[in-house]
Amino acid sequence: MRYLPLHFDMHNRRALVLGGGEVAERKIDLLLAAGAAITCAAPSISAAIAAKLADSEHKLVEAEYTHALLEGVTLVVAATDSPQVNAQVSKDAQALGKPVNVVDAPSLCTVTFPAIIDRSPLLVSLGTGGASPTLGRRLRERLEALFPQGYARLTEYLGSRRPALKDTFADTALRRRATEAFLDSPGATLAMSGKAAEADKYLFKGPEQLLGEVYLVGAGPGDPDLLTLKALHLMQQADTVLYDNLVSPQVLERTRRDARKEFVGKRSGYKSSSQEDINALLVRLARQGQRVLRLKGGDPFIFGRGGEEIEPLLQAGIPFQVVPGITAANGCAAYAGIPLTHRELARSVKFVTGHPKDGEVHLPWQDYTREDETLVFYMGLGGLASISRQLIGHGRSAETPVAVISKGTTPEQQILTGTLETIPGLAARTQIQSPTLIIVGQVVGFAANQAT
Repeated sequence: MRYLPLHFDMHNRRALVLGGGEVAERKIDLLLAAGAAITCAAPSISAAIAAKLADSEHKLVEAEYTHALLEGVTLVVAATDSPQVNAQVSKDAQALGKPVNVVDAPSLCTVTFPAIIDRSPLLVSLGTGGASPTLGRRLRERLEALFPQGYARLTEYLGSRRPALKDTFADTALRRRATEAFLDSPGATLAMSGKAAEADKYLFKGPEQLLGEVYLVGAGPGDPDLLTLKALHLMQQADTVLYDNLVSPQVLERTRRDARKEFVGKRSGYKSSSQEDINALLVRLARQGQRVLRLKGGDPFIFGRGGEEIEPLLQAGIPFQVVPGITAANGCAAYAGIPLTHRELARSVKFVTGHPKDGEVHLPWQDYTREDETLVFYMGLGGLASISRQLIGHGRSAETPVAVISKGTTPEQQILTGTLETIPGLAARTQIQSPTLIIVGQVVGFAANQAT
């Protein structure tokens, strides 16, 4: 390890930046963010730099470099377009024991600027020792998703509570265990959400008395790349995962590796779990101090029974979070190339549950007769014949386009298109598999990869 990573406090300390162009401006932006007082020296200084350094604590020196500019500065940055000047600046600064950075010249640097993930007061820096700043930036982009903005609030919260934590837990080891338990508890996510008073209940009660939390997370329609950043974050925190048949294996792989996973859906060969059983399980696990991930296909609040699962949590005083997911309607339609609304063809869209009872789908069919409206049926494959018959019987044209999308957004996606008149027979002959989504309306004409 050639470079020792340090976080340098530049607040109210003076930095000398040599250079008046775009490269110097980028370094100035970083130094301003760190609260530095800046002297910028160059024969010609851009108007953009001059505007940024207009405050009285900064200085603009329109002149060639001289050794005298190094007096009273804490950090030196050479960003001129002259290799000779940059080399001289590096030599002079090192002779005075001042840290110096020379842009694009690692051999002349005693310090380098890393790629930074800024969640102040939390800072994560990534350096390549000047070997490839571009690689550092690319890796930073990948790491950004691992540090939600809530980490800034969490860091500020822990800093503000540090004195009180010392008073509560005088023993250093106990204080450390209490903080670790807090970070593994719902209190951490409460602090990240800015709910400091609620987070205090976890931080100061001690590691043995922590209550768990439930995360109701929308897993989207199947493609794991459609998960939200917050969903991924909570999926990595959960101790136990309760999932159903609509959660794809690819999405389930994104959960924490060592989390206990329990199937609570309805599937051939599995014991079905009633909604009451699931509700009771959520409460019981949370009371045991576990962080429970209730992973639901699509969105928890669109035919996902999320509201039914919130009620017992509220009654039991269990903290919970709801993370919306991309709905099956949005995801499957997009991957099939079907716009759910269109200025000329569909001015509205309705999401409807198409689950049949005794072979029939019982709905207020008179409300679904508009030709300029898109209908999206969830869980409707078993009732497809009833849906088509009822829509035609109540006035929709038999020639209305229909798409049945199976396993949408996944590599196994299959799209079957026809009309209200033909789609039941096509689906029966094709033996298309659940889970499916049925889209009815003129917009189906946009469907990509049509199969009839």
